[in-house]
Amino acid sequence: MNTVFNLELIFHSIPTLLSYLPITIFIIVSSLVAGGVLGLLMVLPRIYHVPLLSQIIAVYISFMRGTPILIQLFLVFYGLPAVLQFINIDISRMDPLIFVIITYSLSTAASFSEIMRGAIQSIDYGQTEAAYSIGMSARQAFLRIVLPQSMIIAFPNFGNLVIGSLKDTSLAFTIGVMDMMGRGDTLIASTARALEIYLALAVIYYGIAFLLERSFSKSERKMQKYDQPLQA
Repeated sequence: MNTVFNLELIFHSIPTLLSYLPITIFIIVSSLVAGGVLGLLMVLPRIYHVPLLSQIIAVYISFMRGTPILIQLFLVFYGLPAVLQFINIDISRMDPLIFVIITYSLSTAASFSEIMRGAIQSIDYGQTEAAYSIGMSARQAFLRIVLPQSMIIAFPNFGNLVIGSLKDTSLAFTIGVMDMMGRGDTLIASTARALEIYLALAVIYYGIAFLLERSFSKSERKMQKYDQPLQA
């Protein structure tokens, strides 16, 4: 077996691996949209201390944040079909990509909910009271005053969540999703050159994460400028 390091293979593999990037992006975008909506819905019962529901959500968030995403992925992949069989629904042949999106959406929802809860609670309640004093309803005060400011406060942590989600997608191949990591696994099997393929993957993931980090930092600076009148 040839053990000489092959630098050329790294550059040769990158275009092949990048051709599967759309699948990775699809997983990230889908899970962030679904998880963001679900996470925002979970914030309200905790903010307003809805009996029982807020406690259930707290336990759910604690579980999702306290267990590895890989275990969550296997629980959904093997557990969801088993549960649905009790009501005669067979999803055992469903595309593994759907299970990945479900898992990542549920995980994202837990993290996003905590990010938004902290951001909302950091808003001075005096602003809400001022909104009430001019005739706004609780819904109007939340949507027009509290939510826009909390989104600005939460933005840096949201950026970290997106970058973390990018890295987590590398586990999707474990249940058969052919993304960049899955394609890399097949290249390793066909070339027997694990180091070079993993280095190629590392270059791609780091490059994307670097671009995302720069984009979020630039956007954050713009949002902070926009936020200055609100704090005046």
